[in-house]
Amino acid sequence: MRQRGERHHRVGESHYLPESDLKDKGLNRNSIGLLGSVVVAISTVAPVYTLTGALGPTVNKVGTHAPAIFLVGFVPMLLVAFAYRELSKAVPDAGTSFTWTVKAFGPRVGWMCGWGLVMATVIVLSNLAGIGTSFFYLALGEAFNSDWVKDLDDNKLVHVPTCLVFIAIATAISYRGMTVTKRVQYVLVALQLTVLALFIVMAIGKATAGDVPTSISFSWDWFNPFGIDGGFTALTAGLSLSIFMYWGWDTALSINEETAGGPKVPGRAAIISVLFIVVAYLMTGVATLMYAGVGTTGLGLNNDEDDNIFAKLADPVMGSGLGILMFVAVLASSVASLQTTFIPVARTLLSMSAYEAVPKVFSRVHPTFKTPGFATISAGVATGAFYTIMTILSENVLTDTIYALGLMICFYYSLTAFSCVWYFRKDLSRSFDDLMVKGVMPALGGLMLGAIFIKTLVDVADPNYGDGNRVAGVGSVFIIGVGLLVLGAVLMEVRRVVSPAFFRGEILKRDTPVLVPDED
Repeated sequence: MRQRGERHHRVGESHYLPESDLKDKGLNRNSIGLLGSVVVAISTVAPVYTLTGALGPTVNKVGTHAPAIFLVGFVPMLLVAFAYRELSKAVPDAGTSFTWTVKAFGPRVGWMCGWGLVMATVIVLSNLAGIGTSFFYLALGEAFNSDWVKDLDDNKLVHVPTCLVFIAIATAISYRGMTVTKRVQYVLVALQLTVLALFIVMAIGKATAGDVPTSISFSWDWFNPFGIDGGFTALTAGLSLSIFMYWGWDTALSINEETAGGPKVPGRAAIISVLFIVVAYLMTGVATLMYAGVGTTGLGLNNDEDDNIFAKLADPVMGSGLGILMFVAVLASSVASLQTTFIPVARTLLSMSAYEAVPKVFSRVHPTFKTPGFATISAGVATGAFYTIMTILSENVLTDTIYALGLMICFYYSLTAFSCVWYFRKDLSRSFDDLMVKGVMPALGGLMLGAIFIKTLVDVADPNYGDGNRVAGVGSVFIIGVGLLVLGAVLMEVRRVVSPAFFRGEILKRDTPVLVPDED
């Protein structure tokens, strides 16, 4: 039987020596392959859910240049995906960003990177549950032709409990393990992508036929980021939203201890997922622009009264008969992602606990399901509490959490990218390929995301940033994004007192990989 840390490699190749301080966490080995990993990653990104929540705000920032933003946002994602791929091959640990940044930069940076990942996941889980609840009532209202049912979503006393039920169901499925997860995901992902493809075809068809008053002609200028009105501020705001739209592909790496087929499979799944998503976004962006235009009234994408694009465009594009399919697709997308998004947060907490960075209770693995049970349940409880509190504090919780999420994602993605460069620094002179995929590409991705993080950090200091919601004069986006990072720094210092061994580097050590040739 292959032991923890052994590599799959061919004779004549080089390979990394096993990391002696990595711990087997008791997860279910070989429970998911390449296809399942790609499906889980796409499900976590949730293209249909993401587009309905973020396409409107993106167009609001950059107008018809939304496709350009999707392309520019795709570049750092792809560059960082290469960093993840290389790190996963050398250090296949479920803690991913946490473990890798500890290896490269030490316990403190690693702890904060892990915290950033956990908080980003909690934020997006709450957003997923919120949109899922909204489309649940929209779909019911469409099915029964009842405005009263649709309006139930506006009632917080109905919306919040329903949202908590969705969170509980998703938590229960994730608790059951990867086998149950991938079976559910095959159905939900196939459903949402089929409906999205139908929407794209019908929107472009009606727009080109000239039957839609708001339609505009296709232009290659839509793909030019230098044509964006508003300059660098509009570009970074749009990119922050774009980063949110791509987030989730790294779930394929967080299940690397459970993936069959060798250490290359998780990284390959992540890159395939990113490439698939950018194509879906570009096609949807073009289709919606051509059909609805960028007006501020009616179907126009700049109509501030509409937070969910597909809720507005489903019936006009697909007709009242097929329009309900889009409501079901968004519901399926958000519910599917709600379930798979528990994967990275639970496994990060599991890994942090295994190395004593957080309390030991988070390292409990269910004896039958082989899942991080306590960590999964804790993530569900935290998500429910966060969404309930934010619904009370914010008038537009969905938009505010999207803006804050972009900040958090840039934080931990950029740290992970830089950790790749530093961790493999001794390999960079071995070959041109090593220099590019372990050094130049991750460094560029990290710098791009770091620049977006810093610019967004400055922007959110303005209380009017986002939807202008304030608490005691402070913008809600600033409270969510910066406040959670500060809270993490405080909790880290508390944990340092409780678990000094981890913070002294005695449990998970900083080191560099040892690459050795195979014997012929």
